[in-house]
Amino acid sequence: MEGAAPVVSDPLRILCLNYEYPPVGGGGGRIAHRINAALAARGHSVRVQTAGMRHLPARAVVDGVEIYRAPSFRNREDTCTVPEMALYLLTSFLPTLRHIRRWKPHVVHAHFAVPTGALAHAVSLVTGAPYVLTAHLGDVPGGVPEQTASLFRLVQPLTRPIWKRAAAVTAVSTFVADLAERAYRLRPRVILNGISLGPRPAIAVHSPPRLLMVGRLSVQKNPLLAIRALALLRDLPWEFHVAGDGPLRAGMEQEAQSSGCADRIRFLGWLDSASVAAEMSAADALLLTSLSEGLPMAAIEALDRGLAIISSRIGGVADVVEEGANGALCELTAESFAAALRNILSDPVRFHRLRTHSAQRAGAFDLDASVSAYEAVLRAASG
Repeated sequence: MEGAAPVVSDPLRILCLNYEYPPVGGGGGRIAHRINAALAARGHSVRVQTAGMRHLPARAVVDGVEIYRAPSFRNREDTCTVPEMALYLLTSFLPTLRHIRRWKPHVVHAHFAVPTGALAHAVSLVTGAPYVLTAHLGDVPGGVPEQTASLFRLVQPLTRPIWKRAAAVTAVSTFVADLAERAYRLRPRVILNGISLGPRPAIAVHSPPRLLMVGRLSVQKNPLLAIRALALLRDLPWEFHVAGDGPLRAGMEQEAQSSGCADRIRFLGWLDSASVAAEMSAADALLLTSLSEGLPMAAIEALDRGLAIISSRIGGVADVVEEGANGALCELTAESFAAALRNILSDPVRFHRLRTHSAQRAGAFDLDASVSAYEAVLRAASG
């Protein structure tokens, strides 16, 4: 962790439950690890119970955090099916009970109400251990409707006790908190995802400007829209880097070829954190074409690097993008994204101003403030 972390005189033992944890999973796992590592740096003892894969050790210590992985028979690091989530619950139940009975954590911190919250609820019923529930986008009805609408029609009555029994509930964005309040009639405390902010970047728009996409190339991220929008801007200078992988990568590559833009687009595949940071530092704007987001970590990291953000008009980016100030919000059409990009790419002065405002906005996502908020919630929940 960067900087001197405050060390507490009465440290907690915190058991973190998360069905996916780095290197497995996406942004939710990375968020959990950042919080856990920062809490460990402050002197708290943190254990994680998560899903394992064949190539990962059953136990590891990373950044002061003890990680325990139960067999889950998960096939891919980047995607988890509903049966694989259920297997995590089955194979992690007894290990979680052992942690509680032998290690005696003061509090359990469950990331994701579905499926992890079910595990926290079950062990709490057996042991009485208090748990804090942190809600991400996929946890709430309406968050990712294209993926979870039918599932929530079946399981929402079963998820209500998970929310009601929690000693405290937090949400990673205002949008997630609003959806949770509508569905479960309780108001989570909003604790925005945080990062360790770097030194303020020197803002200079490159020639040609570099656009960047980061994340899973999945239906939710809607990446084909980006290629179709850029195909309408062949008359302008730009280059586009794609950091990530997933089921829609092949379709993106085919779209790039057929649109005549393949020579201006680079597919980088999955990158480690340092490589993603380097790509961010070399870019000018983040392109976010998602159908839904809770609070995208890529967007927060883009603020820290002073990138303009061109995003779809979805609730989950309201905490990050101020339209016209540090980016643009677009309808989910290639024409809408192309028009917003044309306005920015053809006006270097405006582009520079958007980037400068993003760098200023990054201060709202300081990791220390986020960790202090979680620390207070966990301590209060521990009773």
